[in-house]
Amino acid sequence: MSSAPEPFDPFAARLTEAGIDVAAARAALAALVVETPSWGYGDSGTRFAVFQQPGRPRSVEERIDDAAEVHRLTGTAGAVALHFPWDQVPDYPTLRAHIESRGLTVGAVNPNLFQDPDYKLGSITNPDPGVRRKALDHLLDCLEIATSLGSTAQSLWFADGTNYAGQDDLRGRRKRMYDALGELYDALPDDQQLLVEYKFFEPAFYATDLADWGSALLTCQKLGPRAKVLVDLGHHAQGVNVEQIVGILQDENRLGGFHFNNRKYADDDLIVGSVNPFELFLIFVELAATGAPLPRLTIDQSHNIEGKVEAMVLSVVNLQEAYAKALLVDRTALAQAQLAGDVLAGHKVLLDAYNTDVRALTAQVRQDLGAAADPVAALRESDYLKNNEASRGATSAVAGGWAR
Repeated sequence: MSSAPEPFDPFAARLTEAGIDVAAARAALAALVVETPSWGYGDSGTRFAVFQQPGRPRSVEERIDDAAEVHRLTGTAGAVALHFPWDQVPDYPTLRAHIESRGLTVGAVNPNLFQDPDYKLGSITNPDPGVRRKALDHLLDCLEIATSLGSTAQSLWFADGTNYAGQDDLRGRRKRMYDALGELYDALPDDQQLLVEYKFFEPAFYATDLADWGSALLTCQKLGPRAKVLVDLGHHAQGVNVEQIVGILQDENRLGGFHFNNRKYADDDLIVGSVNPFELFLIFVELAATGAPLPRLTIDQSHNIEGKVEAMVLSVVNLQEAYAKALLVDRTALAQAQLAGDVLAGHKVLLDAYNTDVRALTAQVRQDLGAAADPVAALRESDYLKNNEASRGATSAVAGGWAR
């Protein structure tokens, strides 16, 4: 059982004595914005089963309500990412009004190009020009949806690829992709960005059309300055140094954002920080290195067996704590150790920050924002989940397949 965090005042005094600008760290942490995904609140599962949970939301409006509760508890989750057609409604201005009435804004818009049967052989890289046109029309429709909702980004992930050598012309598929994304980029409103995500395998197992950060970066460079790379923590091979990718993309001004989750084996979509919290800390060390504004930070998880709202709250708390630790890194001492070639001294600077108990700091910042000092405990002590079960239904069953 972990010990309780020390009170904030002694904690702050100790950090100040160590040369840490606590006020600056608090201000940066208070400015943190995390997008939670509407799809993270609905029923989900694996290719084996979908587990329906009590109190699950039955509409996009109820998913928004759950996102608002996460923001109320954490103070940091003020934006909600939407997915289409999962979140499709007949009247988008009315949906926007509902979102804003809950104290939220719309984050990135995520088109769906992987569930329609026509996309079995790909969407914008499909050998059939009719299917490619259908996929591109959906992408163009999402530009209009984003404009109606006040969103400033299109978050693009393509399941496109091949399962067998010889299945399709790899160069031809890439040309089709450039043609489609070029038309999309030309239609992009001035206030929107394209965030181009990559994944090294699954559901394509021989060749994924956007397999890694390099292929995504090349695509963005061809499109233009408002196309940037989106990094999903579950979309790399084992052992890939994600924080190095962050540094490179930052230097190229092409880091558009993150889909945060955690993985043990592949794209596990586990709660962020649950498997490899040190990696999460190191990513934030790189993000905070230059003092530049943070890119778009979005949670993208499939909560299969855990309660949706509580899982999202814990994910936001884990992000707050990882960022807080990164803000406490003694950058002067780190630079001196690196210039001196003192390998272990530099490593120790990072370990000192990582091993700092920042719960008092994050609790104080949340309270300053009008949120809960302990969001998970506050959720469990409230009637929110119980009321959802009563109003939405308490059926808990198992169904086949994967769903939202």
